[in-house]
Amino acid sequence: MNKEEQIIMGFRDLYNKMVWLNKDKMEESLKGHTPSEVHCIEYIEKNVDSNVTKLAEFFYMTRGAISKLTKKLIKKGLIESYQKADNKKEIYFKLTEQGKVIFNIHEELHKEFRERDKIVFDQITDAQLDSMLSFVEKYRAHLDAEIKKQDKDLKQE
Repeated sequence: MNKEEQIIMGFRDLYNKMVWLNKDKMEESLKGHTPSEVHCIEYIEKNVDSNVTKLAEFFYMTRGAISKLTKKLIKKGLIESYQKADNKKEIYFKLTEQGKVIFNIHEELHKEFRERDKIVFDQITDAQLDSMLSFVEKYRAHLDAEIKKQDKDLKQE
């Protein structure tokens, strides 16, 4: 296995281990809410004027799938829709008080997981972190370009 393959396999392994370690606590604390619902709540809270299009782009899902998800969240009383006075066409979402409770539980869990893993990050120098961040950003930009290329190809078909 070459170094590139080791890096990709390492990322996958890290991700899978994080999911496994966090899963029980997440499921216990956020009973009755799917990961998609919780991450949608997180996005809406952290991004002003969230709408179906922005959510679909961020999660790489269809607008139809996001519409279904947001309707479910509205039905559960976790988000509500609103319109701006100057734009009655577009529908935006914001959290209800109940949605903010779910958001805060999720944030606290992530804080707890970061604290658990802090021991590793405390051993990494700023230069090493900068190098890793640089790599991640370059890889992210490459994947974004590939996604745009595929979107463009699909629209031309």
